[in-house]
Amino acid sequence: MRAAKCSFCRGDVEPGTGLMFVKRDGTILYFCSSKCRRNMLELGRKPAKVKWARKGRRVEVKAEGR
Repeated sequence: MRAAKCSFCRGDVEPGTGLMFVKRDGTILYFCSSKCRRNMLELGRKPAKVKWARKGRRVEVKAEGR
């Protein structure tokens, strides 16, 4: 079994944990926690705008480096 990356925060999803969500168009989304799932699917938030997500921190660090 292979490890996956969370579709929201890019954290590791170890085998046997997390949640796999399949959209109607066949796209598979992996989530490490219900917090990530809720933020992406129910609340419609973008990872780059959430400070605790790794994607958000990456954008923030790039902005500070200029």
